[in-house]
Amino acid sequence: MSVLTALGPPADSSPVFSPEGITARVRQIREPVHVVSGPDGRELGIATGAVPAGPVLGTLPPLYPEWLGGRTFCEAHGVRFPYVAGEMANGIATTRMVSAMARAEMIGFFGAGGLAYPDVERAVHTLVRELGSRSNWGVNLIHSPAEPALEFRVAELLLRRGVPRISASAFMELTPAVVLCSAHGLHRGPDGAVVRRTHLLAKVSRPEVAERFLSPAPPALLDHLVAQGKLTRQEASLAALVPVAEDITVEADSGGHTDNRPLSVLLPRIAALRDALGRRFGYRRPVRLGAAGGLGTPDAVAAAFSLGASYVVVGSVNQTAVEAGLSDAAKAMLCDADVSDVAMAPAADMFELGVRLQVLSRGTMFAQRAARLHAAYLAHGSLEEIPSALRATIERDVLRASFDEIWRHARTFWDQRDPAEITRAEADPKHRMALVFRWYLGSSSRWAITGEESRRADFQIWCGPAMGAFNRWAAGSFLADPAHRSVVMIGLNLLEGAAVLTRAHQLRTYGVPLPAEAFTYAPCELA
Repeated sequence: MSVLTALGPPADSSPVFSPEGITARVRQIREPVHVVSGPDGRELGIATGAVPAGPVLGTLPPLYPEWLGGRTFCEAHGVRFPYVAGEMANGIATTRMVSAMARAEMIGFFGAGGLAYPDVERAVHTLVRELGSRSNWGVNLIHSPAEPALEFRVAELLLRRGVPRISASAFMELTPAVVLCSAHGLHRGPDGAVVRRTHLLAKVSRPEVAERFLSPAPPALLDHLVAQGKLTRQEASLAALVPVAEDITVEADSGGHTDNRPLSVLLPRIAALRDALGRRFGYRRPVRLGAAGGLGTPDAVAAAFSLGASYVVVGSVNQTAVEAGLSDAAKAMLCDADVSDVAMAPAADMFELGVRLQVLSRGTMFAQRAARLHAAYLAHGSLEEIPSALRATIERDVLRASFDEIWRHARTFWDQRDPAEITRAEADPKHRMALVFRWYLGSSSRWAITGEESRRADFQIWCGPAMGAFNRWAAGSFLADPAHRSVVMIGLNLLEGAAVLTRAHQLRTYGVPLPAEAFTYAPCELA
């Protein structure tokens, strides 16, 4: 790929002092910028390019989007840009999206969460075939407390097929699967440093979870994997010298699984924890921190980098990209969203635990209906205990079928995916109730993916406030048309805009009088 450039007029190196002139020069980020004083010595302006005649008070070097994050991130992962397309579950982050990101010298993760094992296997086969020896791509490993066997089986698949990068998400504790992904293939390089065959990027939203990933893997888990023949003793020994993950993605107010924490609070807290644990364990390499959640505009991306993020992960807004595995109807609903058009709802994969996720509320009743199901689950011990009036309401307004009919659908599903769930449900009426209600939660996501028009009001679409912010930013530009929203073009514009805004903030700290327009960036076609 050639040097990223925005289409525009050639640079002019003469000093400018007017608000319009300063705004135009701020956007010339690939030129050196000189802070200059006017004839009276009090007025400040700027010049770009060659050093101008007259008093020059200071000079800033060129600024490139590639340089916004930590250089070690790009070096470690073999990418040009410190930018990642997140793993939207149920295959919404498609193989096509991952391939596009890899070829654009960024990173993309396939959204394996929620998929059956054969679907993940097919996607991995496709990516291995298409991307060959490229190393800047990966697949998601999602914590599945209700299906630990599936979680471990997916982990083994990713390692067996040589998936170079794995994004671990929704983990509340370390499991054998995620520790296996971290430790498998560890060896020493020529300089004696521990080398990873597989790079693990861990998403966290709580300090206590971050601490587990920032520490070496627990000896008990390593010993268990060695006893099973899944790790060698040498791999386990080396795993005791390094953190479980050397890239920690700090997830703030994101779509899907989230604790709704503000990034400005969470990232510094985990950075301090990272530093303290690095000193305690004496790591030879510093752990890199990334930022995710709420990143839908250049302003947000620039803010994340200014907080110290080495890289950014963008998720919700990519659901409207042409490569996303979401129906046109669902994409249109996302394109109409504003920042407040979101709500929290029960999560299908952790329904019994009461875990919630963030979804679109505009145009869909999913959040309210899912909440009614979870309230009924908490209040009653079985389907039979639910009062007849409430049962009739749920069957008519939410499920659109009787409990017995939904149980037959759920039974068929689990008979193929994990028959042990059926055995447990037949012995535990409350678990049977959970599986019936989880059928609705799982189906609602599939309806959004396939565009099932008769269930439009039940679409479950994972979404954070960033989606609305992106829509407002893109309004009136070429990105307002969903047909132009490729995942790469979205990423390039967010990075370009973040670089422009970073340059504006730099100049403001030197006393240059920047107008409000200098702190804006409109999407444009980039090559």
